[in-house]
Amino acid sequence: MKYFGYLFLMVLTASSCISNKRINYLQNLPGEESIELDEFIPYADVEYEYVLQPFDIVDIDFASSNEELLKAFEYQGATSSRGGGGMGGMGGAMDVFYFSGYPLDKNGNVRMPILGLIKLSGLTEEEARDKVQDAINSYFKEDVDVRLRIGGIRFTALGEFNNVGTKVILKNRATIFDALAMAGESNILAKKNELFLIRQYDGGTKIHQINLNDRALLASPYYFIQPNDVLYLQPMQIRQVGSGESLSASLQLGISILTAILFIYGVTSGIF
Repeated sequence: MKYFGYLFLMVLTASSCISNKRINYLQNLPGEESIELDEFIPYADVEYEYVLQPFDIVDIDFASSNEELLKAFEYQGATSSRGGGGMGGMGGAMDVFYFSGYPLDKNGNVRMPILGLIKLSGLTEEEARDKVQDAINSYFKEDVDVRLRIGGIRFTALGEFNNVGTKVILKNRATIFDALAMAGESNILAKKNELFLIRQYDGGTKIHQINLNDRALLASPYYFIQPNDVLYLQPMQIRQVGSGESLSASLQLGISILTAILFIYGVTSGIF
């Protein structure tokens, strides 16, 4: 029984250890094209331009020397919402865009004062701005300049993150590591080689699998996140041994199990 106990503890210890190869980000993994330090890594050969989709919210501002003309494009309360001081935090910033921005309906249209419905889905920010600008130019003789922006990059983090939920990055471009940092460093028990990215496309959704351990991620088309992305990290199987949070936690469970086995053996063999 003594040797059985030693063997049990050795197996438990080995199963509770997590290799750094499963934890460290951006490694040069075997079988992949090597990427050395200080090497220039070009972005993936894809155009990173997000196209607007139904139910997105865009922020549209107007500039003109005619103040009375500008008032015609403002919904009542929109100006006060913009000046409400919500830009200091993530939640407040999103509220500003939600209450003062222009939502796209299920058909991808925005409804604007005077101009009516304008279809913006399927267009990039620049293309959408040009379309709104053309609509204004055909309606008014005076110069009115248009600025159009997406209300930040909203994404959702689920699974083995320290801070799950919906997040907003107030940038026009953000990487997968920007999203991971905002969601909290991923749990040590997360399968970093199996990060699922759920991405919306025109008319549907796709699930992509990302390997955070692989340095080749920097050159992949999923290095930059897009609005409405969902990131999901699964737990490792090691969680089944003890609490899985640390080696000591697993050892405590192992000692308890071994003690129970020795007690049962002692009772059945007449030692106790």
